[in-house]
Amino acid sequence: MSEPSSSVPSSPTISTPATSPPPSPALSNLTLQEHVSEEAKAEAAKVKAEANKAFTSHDFNKAAQLYSKAIELNPHDATLWCNRAYTRVKLEEHGYGLTDASTAIQLDPKYAKAYYRRATCYLQTLQYKKAIADFRKLLTLEPQNQLVRTQLDSTQKILRKAEFEKAIEMEEEASPVDRCYEIIAEGGCEVDRDYQGPALPTTDEGKFSIDLDFINAMIEWFKDGKTLPRRYVWEIVLGAHTYFAQEESLVTLDLEDGMTCDVIGDVHGQFYDLLHLYSLTGIPTDKHCLLMNGDLVDRGSWSIEVIITALAYKWLYPKTMYINRGNHETKEMNRTYGFEGEAKHKHGDQTYKLFSHIFTTMPLATLICATQPPASPIGNAILSPEGKKRYFVVHGGLFSKDGVTLEDIRKIERIGRQPGQEGLMCEVSKHSQ
Repeated sequence: MSEPSSSVPSSPTISTPATSPPPSPALSNLTLQEHVSEEAKAEAAKVKAEANKAFTSHDFNKAAQLYSKAIELNPHDATLWCNRAYTRVKLEEHGYGLTDASTAIQLDPKYAKAYYRRATCYLQTLQYKKAIADFRKLLTLEPQNQLVRTQLDSTQKILRKAEFEKAIEMEEEASPVDRCYEIIAEGGCEVDRDYQGPALPTTDEGKFSIDLDFINAMIEWFKDGKTLPRRYVWEIVLGAHTYFAQEESLVTLDLEDGMTCDVIGDVHGQFYDLLHLYSLTGIPTDKHCLLMNGDLVDRGSWSIEVIITALAYKWLYPKTMYINRGNHETKEMNRTYGFEGEAKHKHGDQTYKLFSHIFTTMPLATLICATQPPASPIGNAILSPEGKKRYFVVHGGLFSKDGVTLEDIRKIERIGRQPGQEGLMCEVSKHSQ
């Protein structure tokens, strides 16, 4: 494996008996035939060639389907599992990729490229220690591979930095919210006198408030590539924080007669996509609820503008604007996918700390409930005890164990906490694969 990150899928290898790697769920659930006929092997090779063409054409969904078909024909070929793992990486389905790469390793414990694919999946899911273990295993197979050695060193540095920052955070006593209020009280975050952009309105007591005119002007200001003063950013974040902190981890949203609700997900820092979606759904009003289902930030270069706009609506319409937390509203993902750097560049370290904290106050799920019984039978829908329709909206996926209840989610203590890599809070906020 001289070029482990190559975009070319693997060539066939000879499977060897599995040894130390843990059994793969995908493989253990298969009923593998004792012998694969030569005809089946030939057909699998033909399908694999088609999958490779789809892959090189960047049609990753088609490639995944074809690799799956080839696996059904010849499940003993480790390269098929490895190729599908790489396709899963391209589709950002890293959980599936982990399973496929582990299966390839089980079939061929000396398959270097499979360890590389699995290490990549571990990195993307922030499981640094497991990625390091795979990189080390890789170097025992290919001791001269400098690319892998460089990636091992880089991953070790990332792990040390993450552990150091975690230790520092544990020592900090004051929350970022309290610290921002202190700085404001000390006069350390005033609006620059030269600022000529939209201005937040003030109350009779001299405190900042918000109205729709400001939000509309702010959006136009953002379109011109301009930023708000740090003080205004803090006021918007703190205004939204007041309402998030009062909400449970599972929010119950009762839609009264005449009300509507739209759900938007995974904007990922694409400001103009957000504005287009708002043009389709409409903004929040007294009669129209809007629920943003996580992953507002990261990847896109307008993450600050996206999150500020959403939080401004939350401050203005706290009873009709709702935001679920996604797995990208977390420190580790923000460090990896760009929001941390963008926030610090545009508004400074303390602003990033404030965003990181408010992300922890965002609810994890929303239960949208009808207030009137359905006009006709619903089939297999799970109605409320009062016989009304409900919609459970969550950024994550299925849970690893059965029996999770709405009350279990409601009781999650989320504020000030990161979801980690396992457990109910992680599964609520992270896509299941």
